Amino acid sequence: MEMAHYDHRDEDSWSRFVFNFPYAEGLRRLREEVLAKTDFDPSVLWVWGTMQAMAVIEVLKACEREFGEEGQRVVKEALTEVGRDIGRQMMGELERPEGMSDAEIASFFATVVNRVAYASLEEPSIDSEDEVSFHILWCPHQDCYSAFDCRVQRYFVQGMLEAVKERGLLEGWQVRFTQTIPAGAETCRFVLWRAPDGDKSQWERYTEQLERKALEMARREGG
Repeated sequence: MEMAHYDHRDEDSWSRFVFNFPYAEGLRRLREEVLAKTDFDPSVLWVWGTMQAMAVIEVLKACEREFGEEGQRVVKEALTEVGRDIGRQMMGELERPEGMSDAEIASFFATVVNRVAYASLEEPSIDSEDEVSFHILWCPHQDCYSAFDCRVQRYFVQGMLEAVKERGLLEGWQVRFTQTIPAGAETCRFVLWRAPDGDKSQWERYTEQLERKALEMARREGG
């Protein structure tokens, strides 16, 4: 059987990083009862998934216009909780594999998020013991989301990060992006790093900047 895109990494330690698929029972049904037994074209799942993704960003925008900061908070908390649940499902009962560095855990967890939760193609790199990065080569959202729409995904990611930190892993690690496809780059590039104390809230601070900008835009649109 040909190796799937989410199975392969060059590092020997990758084979010891055990993860679960979220929504496992539904995925099993799809694989065993639909893909294996019918002529269902799995590419239409992109259409269905994009419909859901566009609905999420439009719900957020509508709540910002109608209810302002409170509407934004409600949607944010709901999406963060979904991300937290997905992260917990993926992590399962994972304990730190013996001899695996924080950088490997950060990079491998990002690979699972990218290739499974986000159904994307990536090029990962472990750059040092304190920093890892990856390029997203293809993302299902890239042809329909604007650069600013991508902000909604930060809430899912925040929840996933909280889930992994619940296990006592990657405390003090932060994430940032340096470029995105919707903004005109060839790839989306993200960096995860072990942050000094002063940098530890960078992700949250940038999220807050985006939230303030979104509310300003919503007020203008609402007249």
